[in-house]
Amino acid sequence: MLGILLAELDQTMFSTALPTIVGELGGVDRMLWVTTAHLLAGTVVMPVYGKLGALLGRKPLFIAALSVFVAGCVFGGLAPDMTWLIVARAVQGLGRGGLLILIQAIIADVVPGPGARCLMSLVGAVFALSAMLGPVLGGWLTDGLGWRWAFWVNIPLGAAAIASGAAFLPVGPQARQTGQDRCRGHRRHDRRRDGRRFGGVVGRRRLPLGVARHRLDQHYRRTGQCGLHRR
Repeated sequence: MLGILLAELDQTMFSTALPTIVGELGGVDRMLWVTTAHLLAGTVVMPVYGKLGALLGRKPLFIAALSVFVAGCVFGGLAPDMTWLIVARAVQGLGRGGLLILIQAIIADVVPGPGARCLMSLVGAVFALSAMLGPVLGGWLTDGLGWRWAFWVNIPLGAAAIASGAAFLPVGPQARQTGQDRCRGHRRHDRRRDGRRFGGVVGRRRLPLGVARHRLDQHYRRTGQCGLHRR
């Protein structure tokens, strides 16, 4: 959640501070490139992060995306002219694109099923909170401390997100739970549950174990559940 908050809060704060930044640095004719470079860089790297996350694991790429984003914040806070600012926003876009795609993948990996839907609703709430707080905070920082603080304020939040990701996210490919793994988990649960449900029937009718397994498999296929594990 810190990653989503970081990415979206930066976007809304910077949009508020951009007219002041352009007025101070000059280069109104290149103002559009500041936004275009950010969005274009984020869009290009999204599929790259998705593919590499499936191969290498989400955690290292998530931390790398956060680090790239924070580095872009540092460059933006030090920007002496519009060219530097455009490059800094492009670097931020490279990190933000990874954050947006990897956070959804991490939620699907770590909390499968109904829990993932609940977390995605929280992600939507974070988007709404950023849309409300970002312009207010960006305007306050720009009028008070200066527009560079619209970049500096992201650094402690990014450091906290990196620390929490390094501490709590599962490591590497083990964090990904494939459909086959989930099916095996259902099988273990189904053997305990349905062994009690059908055990009396097998005992009374003296059915062979293979016949009982076949009937359970038919039951699972009718109900759309995973099949019974055969040994």
